[in-house]
Amino acid sequence: MGVKNRPMRALLIGGVALAFAAAGAVKPKHAGHTAPAPPGPAVLWTNPADLESRNLFYGPGGKADVPRGPFFFVKEDLNGTNPKFIVRDQEGVKWKVKLGIEARPETAASRLVWAVGYSADEDYFVRDLTVHEMPVRLHRGQELVDPDGTVHHARLKREPESKDKLANWHWRHDAFTGTREWNGLRTLMAVINNWDLKDVNNAIREEGGERIYLVSDLGGSFGCAGRCWPRDRTKGDLDKYNESRFIRRLTPETVDFETPARPRFVYLVNPKEYLSRVRLEWIGKNVPRRDARWLGQLLARLSPRQIRDAFRAAGYSPAEADGFYRVLAGRIDQLTDL
Repeated sequence: MGVKNRPMRALLIGGVALAFAAAGAVKPKHAGHTAPAPPGPAVLWTNPADLESRNLFYGPGGKADVPRGPFFFVKEDLNGTNPKFIVRDQEGVKWKVKLGIEARPETAASRLVWAVGYSADEDYFVRDLTVHEMPVRLHRGQELVDPDGTVHHARLKREPESKDKLANWHWRHDAFTGTREWNGLRTLMAVINNWDLKDVNNAIREEGGERIYLVSDLGGSFGCAGRCWPRDRTKGDLDKYNESRFIRRLTPETVDFETPARPRFVYLVNPKEYLSRVRLEWIGKNVPRRDARWLGQLLARLSPRQIRDAFRAAGYSPAEADGFYRVLAGRIDQLTDL
């Protein structure tokens, strides 16, 4: 047993050394499109005066924008790690379909983010979606497609032509760094355990002459505080969400959150990926307590029904929705007590 385990121990030790040596030698890179944004007011947060009456079952798109078929395949989207493709409905509206473990948590997360005043995509969960003119084979996710073109547990994101993506924004260097609203967003990502906070998952979009800043990929939510094992429990897993630690450390002035946590050591088989995750830990640290409390006070205005509706809209059972609500309620209480 001891002889057989030595190669694995050596691999882990070597990976740790390589990752932390690189941490002092390699500068972070900005990912994604970074072309300068045109002039116009920058908006990260808008006061949700109607927070208590917002409908979290239908989310930012409301009932009017619920996707309605029939749907026709347009093209495959090979960005990111989850299978995705574009479809068009009978009215010509395009929707980005995401399959896999991120579909449900992203749908729920979009509603909570929008509810407290941050921008979010119009996401809808569809349990069974039939797509016409589906190609014979997809590059990714073919095993998730039935012979008749039906896919299951899909997230549909509305792709309105009026909202053009201008660039990615960066957690360290953006127009809002250090503001209450920026700190509130850091806190919110910890509340929902969204650990996948790469800059490429942020977007600046033009809408009505304004530059809207948002976290455009929320699929890493409601599971572990960081990349854990097995992979299929890192996102949208109630047990992992419930077991995860929320607050790591408190000082008289600041709070450190557990999310985004560094990955489990098993991921050192890919030192570059491991290191990129370690570099994100700072996002959850040194948040002013007053700003975290402010975000908690916003969340505390939501009713239990509103929060449960966000999870019911994402295809979770009533029992699961209640379980997620209870974890969230506990975290909200911790924030308001800061």
